[in-house]
Amino acid sequence: MQHSDIRLLVLDIDGTIAGKSNNIREPVLAAISDAQNSGVQIAIATGRMYRSALRFYQTVGSSLPLIAYQGAWIQDPATNQILRQWSVPKAQVLELLDYFEQSHLRELLSIHFYINDDLYIRSMTPETAAYVQRSGIVPIEVGDLRNTLDMELTKVLALSDDTELIDTMLGSLQKQYTPAELYLTKSVATFFEATNPAANKGTAVKYLAEEILGLKPENVMTIGDNFNDLEMIQYAGIGVAMGDAPGGVQQYADWVAPSVEADGAAIAIRKFLL
Repeated sequence: MQHSDIRLLVLDIDGTIAGKSNNIREPVLAAISDAQNSGVQIAIATGRMYRSALRFYQTVGSSLPLIAYQGAWIQDPATNQILRQWSVPKAQVLELLDYFEQSHLRELLSIHFYINDDLYIRSMTPETAAYVQRSGIVPIEVGDLRNTLDMELTKVLALSDDTELIDTMLGSLQKQYTPAELYLTKSVATFFEATNPAANKGTAVKYLAEEILGLKPENVMTIGDNFNDLEMIQYAGIGVAMGDAPGGVQQYADWVAPSVEADGAAIAIRKFLL
């Protein structure tokens, strides 16, 4: 493939352009800027809330719609227009809540419900506190999450520092639900995520590239670091996985970059686009 064919670069945030510091480091910003100056458009695709992703979007100087919540929410910051908002089916939300609240799981999990770009929780836990610090979002405590079920839910997140528990849950729920019923993924080892079955970063990037920009997959490069990036890595003409990505993600990538702390995204951009 001719690298000059790439017109769109889509970047994940956490573990890709932002590492431990929760900011984009100078070498990565410089590479993104150089790519833009060479005529490549930049987009952000994240599992984060729209509000939480906005500062990264502004920092990289993107002018395209922002893909948030794994693609369940696509909004254009220039006009504030929401182009896509897919919610988790109500029946599945209730079933997931019943599952999470089983006696052997309830105390081990922090449950987050995302509604209208707000975060609803039962109560504050250490995991939620760490999440809040990184995302900059003040959560709404409701005690019983069933109180929120009259509203449209964009994403369900279950957090636990026990990564084996997250893996076990993902495995068991993937047996319970077909991909036509729920999209289930991990964005980091401690985050189990569920969205509308039609929502993932692959369908979101396809929509952005083909419907909005009139591009083809071979005009797109994507960079991500975890299972929620898999679909967009597979979709793109050049799909790059970060060095810290799990093996199950790296095997589908066209190239594996160094880790986020080694500014791997900058190295990938310079290799393929500059």
